[in-house]
Amino acid sequence: MDQFFITRIVEAALLAANQPLTIVQMRGLFTLDEPAPEGSIEQALTDLRAACEGRGIELAETASGYRFQVQADVHAWVARLWTERQTKYTRATLETLAIIAYRQPITRGEIEQVRGVAVSSNIIKALEEREWIRVIGHRDVPGRPELLGTTRGFLDYFGLKSLDQLPPLSELKDFGELDPQLSFVDPDAPKPAPIVAGISDDAEHDAASDEDDADPHSTEDSTEASNEDGNQDNNDQDTPDDGNDTAIAHEPRNDDAIPASDDTHTALVDDDDSTGA
Repeated sequence: MDQFFITRIVEAALLAANQPLTIVQMRGLFTLDEPAPEGSIEQALTDLRAACEGRGIELAETASGYRFQVQADVHAWVARLWTERQTKYTRATLETLAIIAYRQPITRGEIEQVRGVAVSSNIIKALEEREWIRVIGHRDVPGRPELLGTTRGFLDYFGLKSLDQLPPLSELKDFGELDPQLSFVDPDAPKPAPIVAGISDDAEHDAASDEDDADPHSTEDSTEASNEDGNQDNNDQDTPDDGNDTAIAHEPRNDDAIPASDDTHTALVDDDDSTGA
């Protein structure tokens, strides 16, 4: 059997098969009575690859074997033959697939640590149904979480022979966006003021700064009501006679506030709607 005829057999088998063929499968096309000479299958593949130069198809080697596939530069036109709607995957699904491909074997919890968000069960299920990922083991930790990894179908779909042919991370422009999506606190942002004696430091500062501008009569009314049960003696000794009462250090500047009793603390309230505790 001459080499040219063997090349034709291999070419026809690759065109007729609905999946990639390995060299062992192509060698099985020949009988024991008339086997293919040693190295003839490999030579046929070399001849076919050279014959596809400059044509619309190419002979590619994937993880599952050899196959004919459309050249990348004419794929957009050939794809119009398939009228069915193509499946569109969400960004979260593609991010999850990329993390599994580059960091496998990996657990679902580890994927969530990388992405910074929870991974939906529907995403894992969709990738498993697509036969792009599978469970390849269990992590030896409490709970024994499943270890996920890619399949041969994943490599075949993307035209890869092995994971070593994945593009380096430095060539992926958008892969930096796969960093954990966490919200960080701005160090320059103002911090909430602590609560002291029922009001914030800001409120206390405002009360002290506005003390000179306060209405003397209004201040007298509020202090007289708040000190009705026993603080009158202190006011008589410490409060000046000019009407500007300053005996209460933490008195809110809201004129409508209802003071708390002696056995409770003044509640922190907004200036627009003050209520008593």
